[in-house]
Amino acid sequence: MRSKDMKRIVVNASVARAAGGEDATASVSINCTEFLETFRDQTSHHIVMALELSEEWDEHQSNFAAAWLANMIATKRFHYIQLPQNRILHEKIEATASQQKDINAMLKDFHLLGAALATDKTIISLDETVRTLFAQTSQQVSEIQDIIWVNPERTAEEQPIAWLQSGAPPEAHRQLSTYSTQ
Repeated sequence: MRSKDMKRIVVNASVARAAGGEDATASVSINCTEFLETFRDQTSHHIVMALELSEEWDEHQSNFAAAWLANMIATKRFHYIQLPQNRILHEKIEATASQQKDINAMLKDFHLLGAALATDKTIISLDETVRTLFAQTSQQVSEIQDIIWVNPERTAEEQPIAWLQSGAPPEAHRQLSTYSTQ
């Protein structure tokens, strides 16, 4: 039985790549490091991994992110899932985009949606391009409308640390369907 305060959260490899630890100087690196430290030290949340995401983490993670992930595994806050084939959702998403580059971008990160849908519908990612594409797609694809997407770099607009500390609630303004694509 899991705690009602615990969420299973998908953390994209973009965050793992950017997190730089104590020596970080770039704002994105500092923000991602602080987010992951808060996730580990001040919450009971679990990280969600699927094969595709795990491979991306292995390829792109910083030394800090590798140590962070090892700690999450050691403390049993690691939730590995096998993604089911979801050809229907895949086809719906493909049908929404008019440009091949947009289709390619969404399909490259389709596993994020699959992992979120299989757990607590929450994604942490720096990728604003694909977030915008999925937000636009969510207007036609109801299955992804209520997925929560938070960018740890958008500290002023999204207050990701405060949101995480408050239990990562599924607030409507964080859903793909309400994200402003303008």
